[in-house]
Amino acid sequence: MKLAHKTRKLWVGDDMIYCVEDEQNIQELIVYTLNNTGFQARGFSDAKSFYPAIADEKPELILLDIMLPGESGLSILKQLKTSITTKNIPVILLTAKNSEYDKVQGLDLGADDYITKPFGIMELVARVKAVLRRTDKPTPSKTISFKDLTIDTQRHFVLLQDKRIILTLKEFELLKLLMENQGIVLTRDQLLEQIWGYDYYGETRTVDVHIRTLRSKLEHASDYIETIRGVGYKMVDKE
Repeated sequence: MKLAHKTRKLWVGDDMIYCVEDEQNIQELIVYTLNNTGFQARGFSDAKSFYPAIADEKPELILLDIMLPGESGLSILKQLKTSITTKNIPVILLTAKNSEYDKVQGLDLGADDYITKPFGIMELVARVKAVLRRTDKPTPSKTISFKDLTIDTQRHFVLLQDKRIILTLKEFELLKLLMENQGIVLTRDQLLEQIWGYDYYGETRTVDVHIRTLRSKLEHASDYIETIRGVGYKMVDKE
């Protein structure tokens, strides 16, 4: 691999890039280069360390090695592309393999690009920029309303009548999902999968804790969230 320890600023931005690569020297170089070309970057060596991170913060793009210890990169890619919370995150596959089969399999699973080792580090940066440009589609502002409760999904704010309600990211995503499925019971397992990610290693009690804090902030609108004992929650008009 063509390595360069000194890079110059080529890009202005704050896109977060996740790099899942078990070869530590390659991972460190990629993260170092991205951090010095205008991006933010974090490195992970396997699925076990990657899944909790992506459940907590969604990146703008993922660099994913195919050959990883434990769960393979292709398996991780499949999980990403079948989860509602991560399916739209662009992925570039990194691998030492160069067979057409591996390339086709990765692209069929939803990868946005494929780069074979050894590669030039600035070529990688160029590929990252190209994929981000290609997938950077503006999302129109969308509001969802339920009685006197309104959320703006693009600007991430919540209004109760005319009062702004401050929520954490997970509380916001919970409320959004419930409001998008008004009258439909969502199980705790469904909420865990869609809000925290397919392979979140928590318990369903996590959902209950977040619902409790969400209700405490919604004042009288907390009554709009009904508990279905032993199952989950739904958004309901009790009048």
